[in-house]
Amino acid sequence: MSSTGSTPVPAGGPQPPAPGRPGQPWFGPAPAPVPAAGRPQPWPLSPATPRPPSLLERRWPGPSGPAHPLVLAAVTAAAVIGASTLPMTRPGVGWLVAALVAAAALITADATRRGAFPVADTPARTSLGDAPGGPASPATTAAAEPATPTDPAKTAAAKPAGPTSPATTVAAEPAGTVPTATATPATAERPATVRPDATGVPGRAMRVAWAAATIALVAVGTVRAAGWLFVLCLLAAAVTAALAITGGRSPIGMLVAATLPPAAAARALPWTVRGLRRTRPAGPGIGRILTSLAVSAVLLVLFGLLFSSADAVFADLVAGLLPELAAGRAFGWVTRLLLLGLLLLGSAYLVNRPPDLDGLVRTPGRPVHRLEWSLPLALLDALFAAFVTVQLTVFFGGEKHVLRTAGLTYAEYARSGFWQLLVVTALTLLVIAIAARRAPRATRADRLLVRVLLGTLAALSLVVVASALYRMQVYADAYGATRLRLVVAAVELWLGLLFVLVGVAVVRLRAEWLPRLVVGTAVLALLGLALVNPDRLIAERNVDRYLETSRLDVIYLSGLSADAVPALDRLPAPLRACALREMTSELPQDGLWAANLSRERARRELAKTSAILGVPDCSDFWHR
Repeated sequence: MSSTGSTPVPAGGPQPPAPGRPGQPWFGPAPAPVPAAGRPQPWPLSPATPRPPSLLERRWPGPSGPAHPLVLAAVTAAAVIGASTLPMTRPGVGWLVAALVAAAALITADATRRGAFPVADTPARTSLGDAPGGPASPATTAAAEPATPTDPAKTAAAKPAGPTSPATTVAAEPAGTVPTATATPATAERPATVRPDATGVPGRAMRVAWAAATIALVAVGTVRAAGWLFVLCLLAAAVTAALAITGGRSPIGMLVAATLPPAAAARALPWTVRGLRRTRPAGPGIGRILTSLAVSAVLLVLFGLLFSSADAVFADLVAGLLPELAAGRAFGWVTRLLLLGLLLLGSAYLVNRPPDLDGLVRTPGRPVHRLEWSLPLALLDALFAAFVTVQLTVFFGGEKHVLRTAGLTYAEYARSGFWQLLVVTALTLLVIAIAARRAPRATRADRLLVRVLLGTLAALSLVVVASALYRMQVYADAYGATRLRLVVAAVELWLGLLFVLVGVAVVRLRAEWLPRLVVGTAVLALLGLALVNPDRLIAERNVDRYLETSRLDVIYLSGLSADAVPALDRLPAPLRACALREMTSELPQDGLWAANLSRERARRELAKTSAILGVPDCSDFWHR
């Protein structure tokens, strides 16, 4: 308050005289006030606006700290074992061994992420009071203070002049001060919050299921000798392994999860370098661990050579365990080591900080008018119903009806329609997906119409699938079974199962679970194909056809894998000799890591068969 006639003094202190001539008004900008002594500037510089995080930084920021030494050691050991055991030219037990040690390395990475193996020099993992003399974190300071409410001024005055947290420093400053930029550093490392569904899967059960599927697919190479089947299993195992590591429930999330491991291998290199540079005063670092491994290798080689020279049986055992040391083999081993090391580092990087794939879903499509989608679907249902009626007539009429109506043999009729029906099956799934996305569901009538039209289309499609499978059966009986025909029939069966799942989703009008079941059923179909032993099944079908019709393609049968040897042993002696002679010449001797159950069984069968010897010419039996 000021008395009458007194001149008020500005709150910010004395002001400089206005520019211009004395006694004349000034219409320019106001002069800057002179700051009072001991007071902060009332006009602090505004900080620069930070750049918004990109989609990659928001969805997949990656681990903030360095790689754990134990993770690096586990990845190195798994890469060395995998490079030494993988039989690159054929299926064998070494593939399963490499998959198991890789799984053990990734389990170790997951355990370190959860804090099972804390590092001594990491402040975030120490308990209260473990870091004397260091700055206390906000959480530690808050936990150490008593919960009794006190006056802020007394609390600020009673605190000692020791190192405090940024939040405490701001609270202890006098009122009116402005905290500096160093009070709350923006780059301070915060402990990562681990959510149970951070990988886009509902808990750990789904990840364990994908991991088990991966091991089962790789294990096919231990019991089956068909190379084409094992290649399909390896491709499927790559997808299931990516889902086990990264997760993903939506179609977009699952597609992104399958493409992340190569990118993770590149992003894991700086993370690995930070882990290699890390020093541990309380224990051995990665450098000492590698030195210990090198010393262990030298000792094993030295004493192993001495024991091998002293005992021939032990020398044979060591020779079977170790790969042959040649220039080409050494180069291949180093190449496998580098590739497996990069792949495992990327996988460990993903396990340490998995991406968040929950929000990667498609935006709902714009619903169309009821007539725009219901009319095409109703006409398509009518067309399917007409085709199904014809198929039922063929099923009950049999071969005479086909000959009388179409003028074709039954085998020609079946051969001319299977591939078209396979395309129809795939296109029908696409039509159902688009219609389910664009059809309105606002009213009860809309939802009922969706269930009726799409449900009818799914049910009629099952009859189309049955017709295609029946045609393939007739086709194989007339012309023989082959790998392509068997695989296509398995795909058609899988598509039929998908129509059943789609029908359930249409009735419930919910399909969040459908993408996972699509991949899961595909994996089960592939494992079922491996279980029935496709090469042996093909050989048995062709042998049965020969016993009925005396027609046999010996050249094709001789190109099958060792899985078909027990079935081909049913042929008469000359044909058996011609079919098995090629397999005998191409059946290699397996080492320890290339051991295969089917090839071992084929060797025993061939050892009992003496008819493969002394056959001069097999040209009379080709394409018989």
